[in-house]
Amino acid sequence: MKKLIFIACSLFPFLGIAQEALSLEEAVTIALANNYDIRLVTKDLSIAENNVSVGNAGMLPSVDADISEAAAIQNIEQTRVGNVTEHRNGAQNRSLAYGVNLDWTLFDGLQMFTRYDQLKELKRLGESNMKEAILATVYDVVSNYFDLVQQQQLINATRTALDLSAFRYQTAENRYQIGRASKLEVLAASVDLNADTTTLLRQRDQYKRTQIRLNELLARDVNTEFGVADTMIIAGDLQYEALAAKAAELNPTLQSAIINHRVSELELKRVKGERYPVVRVTSAYTRSRSRSELGFATQSRNNGFSYGIAANMNIFNGFQQRRNERNAQYSMEEAKIAVDQVKQNIEAQLLAAYQTYLMNLELVRLEERNRDIAQQNMDITLEKFKLGSIAPLEFREAQRNFVDASTRFSTAQYQAKLAEITLNQIAGTLKMD
Repeated sequence: MKKLIFIACSLFPFLGIAQEALSLEEAVTIALANNYDIRLVTKDLSIAENNVSVGNAGMLPSVDADISEAAAIQNIEQTRVGNVTEHRNGAQNRSLAYGVNLDWTLFDGLQMFTRYDQLKELKRLGESNMKEAILATVYDVVSNYFDLVQQQQLINATRTALDLSAFRYQTAENRYQIGRASKLEVLAASVDLNADTTTLLRQRDQYKRTQIRLNELLARDVNTEFGVADTMIIAGDLQYEALAAKAAELNPTLQSAIINHRVSELELKRVKGERYPVVRVTSAYTRSRSRSELGFATQSRNNGFSYGIAANMNIFNGFQQRRNERNAQYSMEEAKIAVDQVKQNIEAQLLAAYQTYLMNLELVRLEERNRDIAQQNMDITLEKFKLGSIAPLEFREAQRNFVDASTRFSTAQYQAKLAEITLNQIAGTLKMD
C-alpha cells in the first residue's frame, strides 16, 4: 500500500512539470501556416487564379511556327518532248520549308466572354472553398484546445480527490495501528485510493491523446509537449438574428452553392452561343526552297504572305443543340434547388446550435453554483473528518460529490464554448478567443 501511495503522489510532479505554454492565438496561427488541408486547398486556389486569363478563355489568337525538311535519292528516267530521254542514278532531291501561322477566332456567339466569366466564378469558388477549409481547421483547433482546458480542469479536480484519498488512507492506517479503527476501514480507504489513482491515469491518457491530435492539426511533431490556458471565457451575448444575417452573407457553404448556380447560368449561356456562327481569320508567312538534280526546274525558292477568313455555322446536328440546352437548363435549376437546400440546412443548424448554446449557458451558471456548494461541503466535511466526528463513508461521499460537481461544471463550460464556436463557424465569423 505504501508503494501505491508513492505511485499516486509521484503523479503530482509529473503532471505539474513546467511546459511551454501554447495560447489559442498561437495555435491557430501555426495551423493556418502549416495545416495540410489548408495548404492543399491553397494550391487549388492558385490553379483557379492562374486559369483566369483571356487566353484561357479563347479570346487571343494562336500562333504556330513550323519547319520541315526532306531529302530523297532516286534513280530517274525522264522522256521529254522530242523523245529526249535522260537517265540519272542516285539523283538527289532536297526541300526546306518554314513559316509562321496565325489562327484567331473573332466571333463564336460570345462563348469566349462567357468562358472568361466562368473562370472568374471558379476563382471565387476556390476562395470560398479555402475559407471553408480555414473555418473547419480553426474549429478543430479551437475545440481541441478547449477540450484540453476541460481535461486539465478534470485532472486538477481528480488530483484533489486523490490527495484527500491518500490523507484518508493514512489516517485510517494510523488509527488502525493504535487500535481505534478496524482493518475494514483501512481496506475501504485503500480501494478508494486505488480507484482515484486509476481515474487520474485514464484522464492523463485522454489528455495526452487530445494533445497529440492538436499537434497533428498544427502539422508539427506529434510528441511536442505544451501547456494550455486554465480557463474558458464564454461569450454570453450572441444574438440569433445577427448570426443569421452573417450566415446569409458569409457562410462559405452557402456562398459556394450560390457561385455554382452562377456557373451553371453561364454554362447555359455558353451552350446557347453554339447556335451562332463561328468566324475565324487565318494568315501565314512561309519560305521554302527545293533542289533537284533532274527535271525542268532544278532549283526553286519562294516566300510570301497568305490570309483568309472563314465562317461556319451548324444547321442541324440531330437535335443535339436542343438537348444540350435542356440539360444546361436542368443543371441550372438543380443548382438553384441546392442553394435553397443549403439555406434551409444552415438555418436549421444555426437554430439548433443556438438553442444548445442558451441551454449550456444556463447549465454553466447552475453547475458553477453546485460546484461552489460541493466545495464548501467538502471543506466542512474534511474538518469534521480530521476531528473524527463523521464516518469515512460520509467523507467519501462529500469527496465524490465535489469531483462530480467539478466534472459537470467543466463539461458544461466546454459544451457552451463548443456551441459558441459552432455558431460562429456557421455564421462564418469564427474568432480565436
